[in-house]
Amino acid sequence: MHHPGTNNKVYKKINDNFEWSKDNFEKISNILKKYPSNKIQSAVIPLLDLAQRQNKGWLSKNSMEKVAETLSMSYIRVLEVATFYSMFNLEPIGKNFVQICRTTPCWLRGSDKLSKIAQEVCNTQIGETSDDKKFTVVEVECLGACCNAPMIQINDEYYEDLDEENFRKLLNDLKNNRPIKIGSQIGRKSSQPEREF
Repeated sequence: MHHPGTNNKVYKKINDNFEWSKDNFEKISNILKKYPSNKIQSAVIPLLDLAQRQNKGWLSKNSMEKVAETLSMSYIRVLEVATFYSMFNLEPIGKNFVQICRTTPCWLRGSDKLSKIAQEVCNTQIGETSDDKKFTVVEVECLGACCNAPMIQINDEYYEDLDEENFRKLLNDLKNNRPIKIGSQIGRKSSQPEREF
């Protein structure tokens, strides 16, 4: 997966001064207690996750520098981790980060159609952010809910058992700030067979 692109008219590169929030500073203390004192650099992934959440869904250079400083490691080592894992965004993202699974089970059940609908409804291309900053749409590899394919992830939540109709409705509801249903869109409980509900 590539990192989402940005629309230069919407976002400017920010030379921010990133400092840990009070809540995150306390979380960091608890995270670091899980590691031997000579191995605290192993906490780089949870700290990058905290930094990304605090920074509205993406990692700026200054936020990664703060992670490096906190863990007494070089910036380049933090950057190596951030660029390796697709869960980290190195550019700003929209309010709704739409990740469409394109792995074989989802593809066989129509994820390519979901990608087209997402581009149409969100008014953006794959890998880009809409002008209104409401959506960033990307295609990703397996999200781990294959038996409920096709599925997507928006921010931290899964949306499963999608088809063209219910996905279009879900995105339009998000676009218009209406409530949406998390999980299976057809009433499936967990990963039970379709015929049982």
